[in-house]
Amino acid sequence: MTAPASPDSTRPVHESLAREVSRRRTFAIISHPDAGKTTLTEKTLLYAGAIELAGAVRGRKNQRAAVSDWMDVERERGISITSAALEFEIDGRRLTLLDTPGHKDFSEDTYRTLFAVDSVVMVIDAAKGIEPQTRKLFEVCRSRDLPILTFVNKLDHPARDPLELLDEIERVLGIHAVPMNWPVGTGDRFKGVYDLQQHALLLYDRVQGGQRRAPVHVAGLDDPTLADELGVDAHLELQEVADMLAGAGAPFDLEAYRAARQTPTFFGSALMNFGLEPFLRALVELAPSPAPRPTTTGALVDPASPGFSGFVFKIQANMNPRHRDRIAFLRVCSGELTKDMVATNARLGGTVRLSRPHRFFGRERETVDVAYAGDVVGLVNPGKFTIGDTLYAGTPVEFPPVPRFAAEHFGALRLEGTRHKQFDEGVRQLEEEGLMQVVFPLAGRREPIVGVVGALQFDVIEARMRAEYNVPCRVDRLPYAHARWVDAGADGHDLKLPMTGVFRAVDRQETPVLLFESDWELQYTERQNPGISFLALH
Repeated sequence: MTAPASPDSTRPVHESLAREVSRRRTFAIISHPDAGKTTLTEKTLLYAGAIELAGAVRGRKNQRAAVSDWMDVERERGISITSAALEFEIDGRRLTLLDTPGHKDFSEDTYRTLFAVDSVVMVIDAAKGIEPQTRKLFEVCRSRDLPILTFVNKLDHPARDPLELLDEIERVLGIHAVPMNWPVGTGDRFKGVYDLQQHALLLYDRVQGGQRRAPVHVAGLDDPTLADELGVDAHLELQEVADMLAGAGAPFDLEAYRAARQTPTFFGSALMNFGLEPFLRALVELAPSPAPRPTTTGALVDPASPGFSGFVFKIQANMNPRHRDRIAFLRVCSGELTKDMVATNARLGGTVRLSRPHRFFGRERETVDVAYAGDVVGLVNPGKFTIGDTLYAGTPVEFPPVPRFAAEHFGALRLEGTRHKQFDEGVRQLEEEGLMQVVFPLAGRREPIVGVVGALQFDVIEARMRAEYNVPCRVDRLPYAHARWVDAGADGHDLKLPMTGVFRAVDRQETPVLLFESDWELQYTERQNPGISFLALH
């Protein structure tokens, strides 16, 4: 007979799990549009060896499109409109990079993604400094206490004074910026960066196109040849700045960074491949591994605990055009997710078999046998997953809901043709993704009215319906600014409403919804109907 297992028999398994979790780094890149986020993503993959040639993000016909921008409409417009998962290895660490849209009209997708990461890289244009979308996304990171590494980009172009940029980061964002290197000149006079931690100078050599790794020469600050390399004035200025920072600047503090009180700041040029190696080394060495995650009860789930748990933060249709499948992106929060395991959906209370979990690299995918806390996997969605769902095996657990935004722009989505079945399927699947809210007129033709956070999403809806469902349609803008769901205590028919400026509708569950043209109609309705709740989200 086999002897019963000793209490310590699971220790090797738990130690192996803890090792795998400790080497995970799951992060997102945020920025204002055109700060260089997608370029930095591409060059990160280039340096990691995940791709051989960085793609063009500006749509040149003779170059590849960005790996992370895999949708046709992204490639056509040269912008990121949906988050992409990219996994790769650097120095024994398993990195999961979630590339996010920079355009404000797609910020809801970015917000959801920020709930699935453990740290963030913030990209700032060296000429423009802190821009509105950067500030908005930073506040989301602050609310989650996410550690932030900052990369000040485009030093190969004319830029603002580095001290002025550091001051702006501290003044506008309220976080202490600690320079990890220092630029020598900008624009045509950009000659490299001085590593304040290693006391070494990385000299910049310009290469045509910036597609491959630029040669880097290293020398100490006291190297007598530096005056010849930099020029006497630039050499003296660099020595003065280094002395000033050594005497007056606050030293880098790992605990302060991980507590989101301090942001290590790097200067460089992603397009020209310069300053990336020190930045990536810091990302690998400093960025935290998965941390305990709070549940709806306030309890913390240890990522190295054996029980599997995770939550769905994104759903994407038609990543594989041949199969027209729907993928639920799940962040693993604890334990191991194994192929063919059975998990419980906390929202539905029922079980689901996770038969073919996928690992992603943009649109490309491969089936994985096991995933650990910190990993992001894709699950084929049989219609049982929605954004925010918690999955677990073993001890029941539920994570807080993923936040949603109220729509601010509305339009009637009108089919051009007779493909009604395909039209209905496309509308339902794009709604499931969270790309839009959908309601239907209470009276008359049951034509979908779509609500979105940003107006550019209307163009994306039209483009994706045409490209992915072969359904030509158009969005006719409507003059409404707010949607409110009427709570279960009222049927929506006996409400006191203004004479104009309000449109009655219902959602798919036949819950009454009101669309308001302005704040005045909304506030009037709330005053005239005390005791009834009007909900911005449902």
